[in-house]
This record gives sequence, structure tokens and C-alpha cells, in this order.
Amino acid sequence: MKAVILAGGKGERLKPLTDNMPKPMVSIITKPIIEFIILRLRECGFYDIAITLGYRGDDIKNHLGDGKELGVKISYYVEESPLGTAGGVKNARDFLTEDFLVVSGDAFTELDFKEFFLYHKQKGAIATLAVKEVDDIKGFGVVKTDTDGRIIEFLEKPESSAIKTVNTGIYAMKPDIIELIPDGFFDFGKNLFPTLVGSIYAYKTDSYWSDIGTLESYYGTNAYVAKNMQKYGSIFNSAV
Repeated sequence: MKAVILAGGKGERLKPLTDNMPKPMVSIITKPIIEFIILRLRECGFYDIAITLGYRGDDIKNHLGDGKELGVKISYYVEESPLGTAGGVKNARDFLTEDFLVVSGDAFTELDFKEFFLYHKQKGAIATLAVKEVDDIKGFGVVKTDTDGRIIEFLEKPESSAIKTVNTGIYAMKPDIIELIPDGFFDFGKNLFPTLVGSIYAYKTDSYWSDIGTLESYYGTNAYVAKNMQKYGSIFNSAV
């Protein structure tokens, strides 16, 4: 199975940690978060991985190489200029020959990717979003669904909302979605998903998830992992 990791962002909100490294290379305990993501993907059966690169992309490429030491195959797709989340995926279009997973390069999660992907296949939708209830929706896309999981409302980063279910930035998609993405900068949450309301689905998860978008969430995630190291023995014992 195939997965795309979006790793082209600068991580402005994580400064000064990202002054000299791309956000996906910041460490969770002793491992760059992107390495953790790859090992989790491998555990769930995703061995063919594309990584979109932008800011300091060579740092990621030099660390991971071709993926062989992690037990996966990695292909790289460089953005000469920022393309947004959807544009970045379209830039890897020659890789997208079957249904695929999309994961943000800063998404630390215990979500079962395989279970999520199977749900997507069962629904047969062009796209399925992993969503989660949170206390603070600030900075996230808000999702409302019907009883069957169909998304009936999508609001990108509203100031306030009675709905507390948010988009995690983890998607399963059909390759047909590429036809809906124009050339240039284009974003899933801001530009595409609002136009697909009624035809895309949500998969609700209670699994731990942190977007590592701020210093507070970064240090909070490190604290969570430190307290739960028994869960991650196989991952932290692996090395590039």
C-alpha cells in the first residue's frame, strides 16, 4: 500500500527549533517525527512511501535515504515553490496509481492507518478524512457528519464552533482526486474539501493525535511519549 508524507512546510510556529531544521526532523524523544511516522506506516502495511519536500528538504533526504534501513521504499518529490497540501500531493501524481494515504509530516498519532484505510475502501469515496474531537478547535478545520459518516459541513479554521470534531490532516484518497486539483498552490482544507461536502467521508478516531504545530503541543507530545514508552519499544529500538 502507498502513502504520501507532506514534509514541505517551514514550521514557523516551532521556531527556534526549526531555524536550522525542517519541522518533520524535530525529535520526539530521540527520533525525528518523520521517522516515527514511517515506522508506524510500515507497521500498518504501508511500504511504498512518497515524501514531498520543500524547506531544507535535503536534511530529510540525507537522513532517510531510500528507506531501505527502515524497511520501506521512499520516493521524493521536491516543490520548487510552495504548493500547499493538495498541490504537494499533485506534484507526486506519477506515484499515485492506486488508493493512497496522506499523512502530515508533523502528525504524531497512534491511529491505526490500516483500519482507517480499510474504512475508506469500504465507503468507496474519493476522499476520507480522519477526524477527532478536541477541546480547542482553533487552527483546525471543523467537520460535521451525518450518521453514516458522510461529511455534510466543512469549515476551515473558524474563529469559533459548537462542533468540536476537527480534521487531523490524515487522509485516504482515490487517485482520481488529482483531476480536481489545479496547477500551482492549492490546499485541501481551504480550497478543495469545502467543494466536496456531501461526497467525502470522515473516520472518527479516539486515538492519540498531536499535530506538533506549536511549542506547547511539541513538548506536550514528548511528555506523553515519555510516560508511555512501553508502547513504542519496537519503534525507538529501530534506527536509520
